[in-house]
Parts: sequence; structure tokens; C-alpha cells
Amino acid sequence: MSHIKQFQKEFEKEAVITRKMLSIVPNDKYDWQPHPKSMTIRQLTTHIAELSLWIGMILDTNELDFAANPYEQKPINDTKQLVDFFEANLLEGRKALAEAKEETLSEMWTLRNGDTIYSTEPKIDWIRVTFNQVTHHRAQLGVFLRLLDVPIPGSYGPSADDMSF
Repeated sequence: MSHIKQFQKEFEKEAVITRKMLSIVPNDKYDWQPHPKSMTIRQLTTHIAELSLWIGMILDTNELDFAANPYEQKPINDTKQLVDFFEANLLEGRKALAEAKEETLSEMWTLRNGDTIYSTEPKIDWIRVTFNQVTHHRAQLGVFLRLLDVPIPGSYGPSADDMSF
């Protein structure tokens, strides 16, 4: 199986899990954060919902320079808006993978902030990092929601709250 086909398969499987997690965020908790150094639920969930856009950015560019492209997060204020944003970005990620060429994956891609280079790796590795970021931040969201006593759906099997597997 090609790398692109494998990414497509994983992308679709992970989208189901991510959708379940994003869809249970309580509308009255978007400003909540468990610690002053933590993101708010709004910041965390919006970031999770937008990560599919990184696939096209990685495939179509050679770098992301935060100094030249300051990060601005879309204002999300409720769970319907969050899930709609996630679904729109899923379409973009899906399209980017459908149009991707296997040979592009070996090209180098850089994440930087002006002269500070965080990392330069092949695009295949950056797509993997993007997928890992979704999983990482989704797990953070699970902890946030657990602290708020929101029942957590199963991911790769049942959770303590969801024994439907």
C-alpha cells in the first residue's frame, strides 16, 4: 500500500474518533482551562478541528514561518460551530490527500519562526506529525472533559464511560 493510501485510511479512521470527542464539548465550557499554562477548551478544540488543513499546507509549500504568518485562531463559540469547522477542514484534508503525489512526500519541509528553525524534515514525516498532533491534543481534550465530569467516548476500544465496543 502506498504512503498516501495509508494516510487516507488512517485519516478517515481518526476523523471518526475526533468527531466523537469534539461533539461532546459543553457549550458553557469554552473558556475553561485546567491550569493557567493550559489552553482553554476553545483554543484546544479549535486547534484540533483545524489540523486537517496542515496536510495541504505541508504538501503545497516548503515551510511555515510563524514570523511571516502569525497564527490567528478562528473564533469558535459553540459545539455546532466547532463540528462544522472540523467537517469543512476534513474536506480540505481529504482533498489534499486525494491530490497528493507519492514523490512529493520525500521533499523537505521546514517549521520556523523567522531565523529560528524548529525542524526540517521530509513532508512524509510532517504529515505523520500532524496526525500525531491530532491524537495528542484529542487526549488532552479527554483529560479536560474528564475533569469536567463529561463522559468520554471510546477511541480504540471502550472507555470507562462507554462500554459499547
